[in-house]
Amino acid sequence: MIRRIISLSLLTLAPMAVQAEPAVLYATHCAVCHGDDRLGSVGPALIPESLRRLKGETLEAVIAQGRVSTQMPGFSDQISAEEIVELAAYLHTPLPEIPVWDAVRIADTLQVNPAYAAPDAPLHEADPLNLFVVVETGDHHLSVVDGDSFEVLARLPTPLAVHGGPKFTPDGRFVFVMSRDGWVQKIDLWAMQEVARLRAGVNSRNVAISKDGQHLAVANYLPHSLTILSTADLSVEKIFGVVGKSGESSRVSAVYQAPQRDSFILALKDIPEIWEVATDPNAEPVYEGFVHSREKGMVEAIASSEGLFARRRIEVTEPLDDFFFTPDYRFLIGAARDSDRGVVVNLNVGRETHELPLSGLPHLGSGISWEHQGRRVMATPHLREAKLSVIDVETWKVVHQIETMGPGFFLRSHENSPYLWADVFFGPNRDVMHVIDKETLQIVKTLRPIPGKTLAHVEFDRAGRHALVSLWEQDGALLIYDARTLEEVKRLPMSKPSGKYNVFNKITFSDGTSH
Repeated sequence: MIRRIISLSLLTLAPMAVQAEPAVLYATHCAVCHGDDRLGSVGPALIPESLRRLKGETLEAVIAQGRVSTQMPGFSDQISAEEIVELAAYLHTPLPEIPVWDAVRIADTLQVNPAYAAPDAPLHEADPLNLFVVVETGDHHLSVVDGDSFEVLARLPTPLAVHGGPKFTPDGRFVFVMSRDGWVQKIDLWAMQEVARLRAGVNSRNVAISKDGQHLAVANYLPHSLTILSTADLSVEKIFGVVGKSGESSRVSAVYQAPQRDSFILALKDIPEIWEVATDPNAEPVYEGFVHSREKGMVEAIASSEGLFARRRIEVTEPLDDFFFTPDYRFLIGAARDSDRGVVVNLNVGRETHELPLSGLPHLGSGISWEHQGRRVMATPHLREAKLSVIDVETWKVVHQIETMGPGFFLRSHENSPYLWADVFFGPNRDVMHVIDKETLQIVKTLRPIPGKTLAHVEFDRAGRHALVSLWEQDGALLIYDARTLEEVKRLPMSKPSGKYNVFNKITFSDGTSH
């Protein structure tokens, strides 16, 4: 009996490894950079919506080893392997409720660059309308490239995980970039300096700028909202909580500028509606209930909104996103994500008019249009099938399909070029770029400059003489091709360059670029 008591006493006194609770681990090691509420601070938000962007790496590996080109250190020497697994699981757990991100909280995040001074004219000799803004995701920078000499004029740090494509003011002077964590950055391309930045949402998708350049709309997944900022000083002008007629709230998949309509168009992820928000101070009233009479002076109803930021709902049969617009912005095509179809919506009358058989998850946001044999057509890549679909936008029929070497992500062209360029972003042939004749719809050349390395996203200079292609690798490059001979003429080393955007093509809504 005595021996048994002694043995138990020794066990009690023996040191035991105690595994900390995940919340305690987070508070101890993560909160200082990522915020007490996991919504981000110096580091990005650590919530499922943000962590989905981890591609080709696990969260456990990031916690243990850190991340290259960021301030994220490794914690394998401070946290056990078992605790890392528990912590990763905790971070993948959704927040208990949608966070409040109101105008006061947004305003508190404003960071103004004290070194910025607005110049009266460009401080460089390049054509200010033939500049390229190149997003380098490898080390979170933005490079400004002269579209004539193809020299890098400036390289500026950006927020982490820039997404959705930079947007330019109508004069091309200012550009706005947005990160997945909702940070909006304003850059003056005359001065090649950041002006300011602030956080407009917790998890965001993209931004759009109004026709007059005065308003910037931010599409948010978290919270479920559309935030509209003043482009002058990034102050909050309006926040729309996105709630459908049925009372269900929704994430905003994307927001687009519709210049001919002087409005923003919203794609909603979770409810069967499309929203149009007016950017015209004199926009007509919107009536959402029954109207007894629409004769002049006889409207017996109360408008739900009118003037600047008046909101109009367009009901559809199921949620649509990833829109393509006809050049006059009369029609849009939206992808129905859970089915093999695309839906055409007439924005003037506010209803669906046609349905298209579009299997393989079309990437309509990268669609382009051009004149083909006297008729306007558009083409879209497919994210899950090795093809491009060509659609007549008058009859809304699929008139041709082009077989490719794999599913693609981007299409680009230019009104002065006879070719469209299509990447193969997924699968074993992600290292090729197809060049396709816009008249014959035949592939005329397949480029494979560096076997095994991802080739993606094309943008032309303002005249359409050169096509710039991203070598989408950590030790990547910007490949510059003669758009007529299809020969490479220059290569600029860059850190995983993704999209690149020509000022002139974007502000003029060129036929060959996405809008």
